[in-house]
Amino acid sequence: MLEQRIQQQFFESADLQYQSAESLSRPIAEAAAALLGAITGGGKVLAVGHGAGQALALHLAQLFVTRFERERPPLAALALGLQPTAQVLALGLPGDVLLLLDDGESDSAALVSAAQRKDMTLVVLAGRSAAVMGELLAETDVLIKLPAERPARVAELQLLVLHCLCDAVDFQLMGEQEP
Repeated sequence: MLEQRIQQQFFESADLQYQSAESLSRPIAEAAAALLGAITGGGKVLAVGHGAGQALALHLAQLFVTRFERERPPLAALALGLQPTAQVLALGLPGDVLLLLDDGESDSAALVSAAQRKDMTLVVLAGRSAAVMGELLAETDVLIKLPAERPARVAELQLLVLHCLCDAVDFQLMGEQEP
């Protein structure tokens, strides 16, 4: 009984990822372009999340600063911790990107407003809160609407999207990886 339940978790996750590939590829490419524009323009990526997204934001910053799957120079990225709105106001500059991993539980309106006041581009990965987040964002921002309700599935998709973003940025900076 328990083993079947565990297997079902794998099947649900794999099915969701497979079904999402086509609908998410365009917004992920747009987000990658925003990240690349910030990095190559002398800006930085500020990553922030709530709940599981906080750990994912730290993971993304670590992958940018160190490496994803191959060696490259460090990329300017920072995971925001406590008081992220104040950190955006203190550290954010025009041309930077705020990457927000929204959990649907936290009020991100003040954070979005702070980034907009600093003339930053926003990239938001959101599940059930996507509609609300979409109303807050500007046309130049990127909303990646994750087609999941359950927090575990949202976090799994967020991690996959972050890895896609890292791969896309590396590919655009350094070309195709040699076998």
